[in-house]
Amino acid sequence: MQHHDRQGACDLHSHTTASDGMNSPSEQVSLARKKGLAAVAITDHDTVAGVQEALEAAPTGILVVPGVEISTQAGGKDIHVLGYYINHRDELLGERLRRLRDTREARNHMIIRRLNSLGMSITMEEVISGLGRELKPDESIGRPHIADVLVAKGYAQDLRDAFDRYLAQGKPGYAPQPRITPAEACAWITEAGGAAVLAHPGLYGEDALVQALLAEGGFDGIEVYHADHGAQEEERYRRMGEERGLILTGGSDYHGERQGVVFHGDLGSKTVPVSVLNQLQAVCRRGGASFQ
Repeated sequence: MQHHDRQGACDLHSHTTASDGMNSPSEQVSLARKKGLAAVAITDHDTVAGVQEALEAAPTGILVVPGVEISTQAGGKDIHVLGYYINHRDELLGERLRRLRDTREARNHMIIRRLNSLGMSITMEEVISGLGRELKPDESIGRPHIADVLVAKGYAQDLRDAFDRYLAQGKPGYAPQPRITPAEACAWITEAGGAAVLAHPGLYGEDALVQALLAEGGFDGIEVYHADHGAQEEERYRRMGEERGLILTGGSDYHGERQGVVFHGDLGSKTVPVSVLNQLQAVCRRGGASFQ
């Protein structure tokens, strides 16, 4: 890993077709370059399948940060943990993520059954065929893919409507998923040579839980700047992070465009300076990592 002296904006949260994004990893890098970003992180859900393609596609002038977003649970809520500068070739991490995807697949089938019980004719085969391409090994199918079929078949107006009516936590099509704890995800990331960051704390709607998670230790940073955070939330989480000496990260959580709507934010809409990359890499070096 190298120290980056140049200036520029870095979007440290984006998803590709390796999970539930709409752009391939190489397309994501190309888009980031067009938007003038200095760096983009590839942080797909429970998979690192898109990292190598993105690294190989990166032209001179833009950095690709290898990452992952791990699904966990705490306090009855789905909590996401971002990992940066992980060794994406680490076999143990790969096996651990595979087990998470197996659990996710079982949950997808449960969601389909619940939607069927509500009178909606939808199959897993339709969800996969809706990708418009062959599902690659280690890629992850998630609720947005199911939402796409609900929209295509007229059961929902768009992705947001599908989640609000059926797929969000507490809605009739939602199915719980057995998940690891945030502390376990932090350990996985650290053991794979990376830096662990608490993703979008404002989405959990419970700052006491956020404080408790940070107090447990294991986190190197907190995602202060996010497409769904308002100015007050950014200030609150900035103070929270500074009080604990955490790295303050940020990103758009870009998933691409579905039915003409960009989720969560457009690529580059939330960024941090290159200096944050150096902070993340310093944490990784303390753990003995020397790869990118």
